[in-house]
Amino acid sequence: MRGRAAALQRPRTLLALTLLLALTCALLLDGYVRGEVFNDKRVRDGAAYDQVSESTLESGPIWTSRNGKVQDESVPDKTIVLTFDDGPNPEYTAKVLDILEENDVPGTFFLVGSMAARYPDLVEQTVDQGNEVGIHSFSHVDLSYQSYARLKRELKQTQLAIAGAAGVTTTLFRAPYSSETDAIDNYSLGVYKKVAKLGYTSVFIDTDSDDWKQPGVESIVKTATPKSGKGASVLFHDAGGDRDQTLKALPKYIKKMKAKGYTFTTVSGAQAMNQQAQAKTRAKADAAAAGAEAAGDRPNGTPSAREQDLDPTSTAAEQSAMHRATGSTLYVGKSLIVATAIAEWTMPVLSGFLAVVGVAVLARFLLMLIVARRHYRQRNRPSFSWGPPITRPVSVIVPAYNEKECIANTVNSLMVGTHPIEVIVVDDGSSDGTADIVESLGHPNVRVVRQENAGKSAALNNGVRHARYDLVVMMDGDTVFEPDTVAKLVQPFADPEVGAVSGNAKVGNRGTLIGAWQHIEYVMGFNLDRRMYDTLRCMPTIPGAIGAFRRDAVLGAGGMSEDTLAEDTDITIAMHRAGWRVVYEEHARAWTEAPGSFKQLWSQRYRWSYGTMQALWKHRKSLTDKGPSGRFGRVGMPLVVLFQIVTPVFAPLIDVFTVYSMMFVDFKASLLAWLAVLGIQLACAAYAFRLDKEKYRYLLMLPLQQLAYRQMMYLVLIQSCVTALTGGRLRWQKLKRTGEVGTPTAGTGAGR
Repeated sequence: MRGRAAALQRPRTLLALTLLLALTCALLLDGYVRGEVFNDKRVRDGAAYDQVSESTLESGPIWTSRNGKVQDESVPDKTIVLTFDDGPNPEYTAKVLDILEENDVPGTFFLVGSMAARYPDLVEQTVDQGNEVGIHSFSHVDLSYQSYARLKRELKQTQLAIAGAAGVTTTLFRAPYSSETDAIDNYSLGVYKKVAKLGYTSVFIDTDSDDWKQPGVESIVKTATPKSGKGASVLFHDAGGDRDQTLKALPKYIKKMKAKGYTFTTVSGAQAMNQQAQAKTRAKADAAAAGAEAAGDRPNGTPSAREQDLDPTSTAAEQSAMHRATGSTLYVGKSLIVATAIAEWTMPVLSGFLAVVGVAVLARFLLMLIVARRHYRQRNRPSFSWGPPITRPVSVIVPAYNEKECIANTVNSLMVGTHPIEVIVVDDGSSDGTADIVESLGHPNVRVVRQENAGKSAALNNGVRHARYDLVVMMDGDTVFEPDTVAKLVQPFADPEVGAVSGNAKVGNRGTLIGAWQHIEYVMGFNLDRRMYDTLRCMPTIPGAIGAFRRDAVLGAGGMSEDTLAEDTDITIAMHRAGWRVVYEEHARAWTEAPGSFKQLWSQRYRWSYGTMQALWKHRKSLTDKGPSGRFGRVGMPLVVLFQIVTPVFAPLIDVFTVYSMMFVDFKASLLAWLAVLGIQLACAAYAFRLDKEKYRYLLMLPLQQLAYRQMMYLVLIQSCVTALTGGRLRWQKLKRTGEVGTPTAGTGAGR
């Protein structure tokens, strides 16, 4: 049965991990397209160019790879190729496109892949208006510093972004930080050779508008004008900074150049014009050769026009650098666009929500410190009293299932107590002789009630039915009490408004690392919380390890319910709703054996988390309860949901964001922020240890607890949420015990 339950939980665990992984991937993708992840900000400047030939430095701005060789071309005279770098940009690109459309001129836009993935509508609009697009790398890094694998990845990812956005691919390429061919150095030359081998056409400029310097509108127009009627590949920018001057200069520039008789075209259009000019020249030569041949003057070996190797790509349509994307390129590209959109939407929402959660967590720490101090000072002043001393006997109920390692210590600790009691050990179908061990102890005021295995709630209810006295104390079979624990635990019942009392549960086996971590959690998380909830009169849980109830109040609430796995939380909320006050008695201490392995801890906390969610859902109508009995719904329910479910569920993302920021944004600032939060937690923990008179040496484990143990608790809670959403049930799970928590002596405590 347990194997089947474990098999059912594995998919939920995997789903929880998958959700966390998906959010982490969304964060990384969002950071990557924003240039935060794997961004190399190095830019090479002043590099040597002694290995670059003069012909290369003086070549035309268009480098085409044909038959394994690179051929350069210039823009024809009286022709302008308008090129734009660094887009698309949501503020400027659309305005540039409007200017081009109004003036009926095309442009060639060299797109940054990450920007194309973020703003696919602008890419589609660019292509639909008849403009041309090229690749300007994905993350706008200096490619001369990058490996060949990174170069191919930058090209491929940008190609996918363009395909996903506009359904086309392109063979045009312009390297980031490039300009004219005479600026090519020894390092960048290798980049262009590699790009040529991959079949791309590299596009340089021979006229720079210098709009990125923001020199003024008139200066931009003047600088972008070629001399002596020559053609030019002109550089403007539609992104990368403030482009208001570009928007004002561009229409003036277009009108000026048209007035001078210039034609505007794209890179492919310029190539087609060159091909047509070459074809005409060859046709004239062919005609001249034909005439010479007719006259008998044809030189021996001169080929005819039919024999010449004319470039078949002689029309603009055939020369186009853009082609329709098909197959995997199209589908993977669209997936990239969708994934980027999800990341773009998810991250701001999560960031805003996490900011709220962070403020709430800090506010909670502050509230706990203030309220816990008030609680401590109120309950420990000499004049404080619950009322007349409680001297009448009480019933102690111990539900037990296969507790042979611990049950003797548990019962013996009760026998040395200072308050008159009867002990009822309810054996829930144990198969290890637990009941026989209790009977062999020979204590006259200890009774054993045997039942078929029915679960902890049924065992507790059976014990309540057999109890002789009106006050009942409930404890776990792996817990030991100090001699005065029962006396102090029941004293608050002197106040007739009190219906239930929570004791102070301590970790007895704190000698191991995992035990020390749980010890910190118990002192800081559980007991400091209980002080706060007690003061606010909305305590959500009386721990199963140590709690006391009025017997009639338990029966009036219907007993310990089997509807949830957290019967302690369920009955506590039921007591609130019945109008009873629930309080915390810090001096009533119980020493419990905490799980000794991560597997057992996971099992226990999974049951606790899921059971708490069940109990909250069961009592959701408490939100509308009126009068004093509705205080839990008005105050306690929101606090528990916020700080025990919502905040911890999203807390792993805070850690993920912190690690992300340390790796990719600002390590020093992120580390200082994390240390500041750790310092606040350490201060709260130190104060909690002071209130409980615990030794501070365990706080040395707190940083490691935050790095390792806390992450496990997050995953447990996420898995519980997934289980709650998908449906599922858990049984009362038995943890493996060692019995190492012995009977404490007065004033010392077990396991110290």
